[in-house]
Amino acid sequence: MKIAILTKEYPPNLYGGAGVHVTHLCRELSRLGVGLDRITVLCFGEQNERQGNLTVLGLNPAGPPPVSDPRHAGLVDALWRNAAMLGALQSTDVIHCHTWYTHLAGSLLKRMLDAPLVLTTHSLEPERPWKREQLGSAYAASSWLEKTAYQNADGVIAVSPAMKESVSRLYGVAPERIEIIPNGIDDDRFRPNPDPLVLATYGIEAGRPYALLVARLTRQKGIGHFLNAVRYLSPGVQAVVCASSPDTDQLRDELAGQVERARAGGAEVIWIRETVPLDDLIALYSQAEVFVCPSIYEPFGIINLEAMACGAPVVASAVGGIPEVVVEGLTGRLVPLEARGPDDPEPRDPDRFARNLAGAINELLADQELRRAMGRAGRRRVEERFSWAGVARRTRAFYDRLVLEKRRPARA
Repeated sequence: MKIAILTKEYPPNLYGGAGVHVTHLCRELSRLGVGLDRITVLCFGEQNERQGNLTVLGLNPAGPPPVSDPRHAGLVDALWRNAAMLGALQSTDVIHCHTWYTHLAGSLLKRMLDAPLVLTTHSLEPERPWKREQLGSAYAASSWLEKTAYQNADGVIAVSPAMKESVSRLYGVAPERIEIIPNGIDDDRFRPNPDPLVLATYGIEAGRPYALLVARLTRQKGIGHFLNAVRYLSPGVQAVVCASSPDTDQLRDELAGQVERARAGGAEVIWIRETVPLDDLIALYSQAEVFVCPSIYEPFGIINLEAMACGAPVVASAVGGIPEVVVEGLTGRLVPLEARGPDDPEPRDPDRFARNLAGAINELLADQELRRAMGRAGRRRVEERFSWAGVARRTRAFYDRLVLEKRRPARA
């Protein structure tokens, strides 16, 4: 089978969970069937490489048209690269798109090459209203692109039951066209590896407890809610925030203000603004008393798998696909968020959410045996349920089903 993967992110250009997913999926797909499949990755960038049956081609056409609103630049750039993708692929048996950034090319290539179109649901635009800050009126266009692609897709992969429900509810996709295949993790790479020297590198005092948050600086990750919670943490706890790559300068400045206010109130906040190298990140996970994921929107949450694989107990908001990963009472604590409504995922009572978040963190900080038991259980859960090899096998089987359906003669 010839498989075409269309994605914005691919190494070395990674910044979120979708890129991590695509990277590992392509690697494992290339290993299936003794390498008999041919996988072509079309991505945003300047990559041009081939490793066995895996070919990666970055699209970076010169000079996208100028824009009147700087917030429209991301959309126009994506459309420019999508147009280039149309000429880069001559034939394929299946087209698999990741995020709206490639949906236009996928929808058109489905028609041009007469191949089934598959979409993986990493997130959905209507459930991320804060993207208007980043995209301006282009948010309406990205939402339209996404809706159009889902309504034309032959099959959809949802990373959690919550995302399957959202795809069906928002875009009218028939449930039988949606396959639930969760994200995975490289549990050989992510495993407990404590290194106290790494702590000093980032200004974390060894021998004292710390609660760790790792996230892109975007509203959906709930970083501000964690900073509201730190004032309720037990005395002496270090709050370590690894947050880089802000969606907007305004959001970065807002976070800086929150950090300063938390420090002025007596909280010990360590903000690591740069992207942390993976080896260092694993050491931070491995030595954290608690990993915190206060997201207000999270289709799955690979970040929780990373922390669990390194033996960290998790305190997370009970939203989206997080409960598929974090098991309440076994691998961590789930904190109800109580959103304002279906179109506004922010908590109805932010202070209550912050207090409950801090309460769950404090509970684990006070019980070393419970933390250790949760850390061991989290590692076991990762090993048993979330391997990338399993994700690839299930994805490949979904391709087979869609290709067979397309080739089957229609009933009279």
